[in-house]
Amino acid sequence: MAMSTPPAPPRIAAVIVAAGQGLRAGQPLPKQFAMWRGKPVVRHSAEAFAKAGFAPIMVAIPDGATDLARQMLDGIEGIQLIAGGETRQQSVRRALEALEVSAPDLVLIHDAARPIVLMPVVDRLIAALEWQPGAIPVLPVVDSLAHADGPLMGEPARREDLRRVQTPQAFNFPAILAAHRAWSGEAQAGDDAQVARAAGLAVALVEGDEVLHKLTFAADFATPAPVRVGTGYDVHRLAAGEELWLGGVRIEHTHGLAGHSDADVAIHALVDAILGAIGQGDIGSHFPPSDPQWRGASSDRFLVHAVTLAAQAGYRVGNVDLTIICEAPKIGPHRQAMRARLAELLETAVDAVSVKATTTERLGFAGRSEGIACQAAATLLVN
Repeated sequence: MAMSTPPAPPRIAAVIVAAGQGLRAGQPLPKQFAMWRGKPVVRHSAEAFAKAGFAPIMVAIPDGATDLARQMLDGIEGIQLIAGGETRQQSVRRALEALEVSAPDLVLIHDAARPIVLMPVVDRLIAALEWQPGAIPVLPVVDSLAHADGPLMGEPARREDLRRVQTPQAFNFPAILAAHRAWSGEAQAGDDAQVARAAGLAVALVEGDEVLHKLTFAADFATPAPVRVGTGYDVHRLAAGEELWLGGVRIEHTHGLAGHSDADVAIHALVDAILGAIGQGDIGSHFPPSDPQWRGASSDRFLVHAVTLAAQAGYRVGNVDLTIICEAPKIGPHRQAMRARLAELLETAVDAVSVKATTTERLGFAGRSEGIACQAAATLLVN
């Protein structure tokens, strides 16, 4: 019997709208070209789209800014530049018409002033396009709302009926291109979802994220501290019948560490160190032991989450230093494997990862081989 061929994945392009002036941000350049966390604002989202494999990446820029844009986007695969129009809608239309040559299946349209792009949000958008021609990320409105009657309060508005809209927004490419071509131009379009709705397209709502914020004012460009430091400490008891995981490596031993997850005490201490450095609480506040979904979970997931939060705060791992406290097993034979695995999870070099071990001279719970402890320190550097 002939085997069916699985459908090819959709071809996804991206449009970055970077043609505005951004004067409210108080920068010497339009804000999309200003420096933010060590890079030009527009470069952050362009790198994220390129890393995800989206191509082409069409960047709409102001007239006369070609040389500047090329300099700031140098080295990113798939970048194409196009002069924007007088309005946002005109800029997007020009970019979409330029993409028509490559004829992608789907397109993401993103404001350059939102430098952070989260792939989980993008995944939700693309999944929604399986049943609707458009999808946008949104957040709930938490404040009370009211209509303004001049300087006075008018009728209240139902916040339950409203959402805050973010980008990137995702669309079936032929559908959104046709919608932009049909736009009357009589009114300003705040985003592409409005253009889509005016053309009669249904637009799905997916969960957005607070970190997809838009840089608008001078305060948004405040420089974070160049270095952040955090420490962590964790303990788990040794128990028969458990697997022993340390530093992301499984070790053969008579006993393993007991806990709600895989109880990797080294990774847990390291997660707390990273979270501490960015002021984001501890591992229990992000992965509570009362939540059954984390039962037996790999601690690798916790560390990746902490690194992602650090990146969203504008930091990358500089170096980490772990001290594992136990009588057994011997850590030396596994040290290099731990360093390699932790470096992979931390997205850093192996020589930035230190793993040490010590005993307590047979004193206390570790000395009696009742458990294993770990101390960790992490240095984060601004991106």
